[in-house]
Amino acid sequence: MNPFQSTLVTSCLLAACFSAEAKVITESIEYRHGDVVLQGLLAYDDARSGKQPAVLIVHEWWGCNAYAHKRAADVAALGYVAFALDMYGKGVTTTDREEAARLAGQFYKDPALMRSRAAAGLDVLRKHARVDADRIAAIGYCFGGTTVLQMAIGGADLHGVVSFHGGLFAVPEADKGPVKAKLLVLHGADDPFIPAADLDAFLAGLRRLKADWQMMHYGNAVHAFTNPAATGEIPGAKYDAAAERRSWEHMQVFLKECFGS
Repeated sequence: MNPFQSTLVTSCLLAACFSAEAKVITESIEYRHGDVVLQGLLAYDDARSGKQPAVLIVHEWWGCNAYAHKRAADVAALGYVAFALDMYGKGVTTTDREEAARLAGQFYKDPALMRSRAAAGLDVLRKHARVDADRIAAIGYCFGGTTVLQMAIGGADLHGVVSFHGGLFAVPEADKGPVKAKLLVLHGADDPFIPAADLDAFLAGLRRLKADWQMMHYGNAVHAFTNPAATGEIPGAKYDAAAERRSWEHMQVFLKECFGS
């Protein structure tokens, strides 16, 4: 059984989020991107009234699974409306690494499709009755981290994006800006999946676009450092409690800056 999809772990995580004391409400939302039917999860604190800032959440390459749902609940508990979008299609998740690579690969090969599919989820969130459409940010994990960075570089109308151990890439020369969103890149300093050349090329692109960016390196952390189910079965991908805690705190400070609160 792939550690990223451990039924026991995800069940415990969800139970913690949806305890009797929690005020977080969730609802599944079906929507479309072209001919593809998608299904995301919206989460919010029902004790809050009026329009609220919102955060879009983009999943790892495993799909919009229990971990993505758990992160939506975590964000909602901070007082934001959260929407875990779906990049693959309704009900499409996997525990198989090769299948995950195939599903994510179609987007890595076609950044325009990646941006467009994510924009469909952003549109759902922006139109929700609880959302302040003028105050939206996006966060993503691994594949999702790459996705939110692509959204920002593509000029998406977001206040900020946060990439947790996302893939970094050379910014295409065709992207001329402006980059509207502030960027926070949260990176495992020992992540073997991000060669130094890729990091340098990515930062060079941000400088060329004059983006407003910050980057945090977490010593001794590798890929997938936020996911407790990452046990190291996949070499170079392992949970790091200190890096998870620090990155979550850094995200909170960043979102407050983005939203002016």
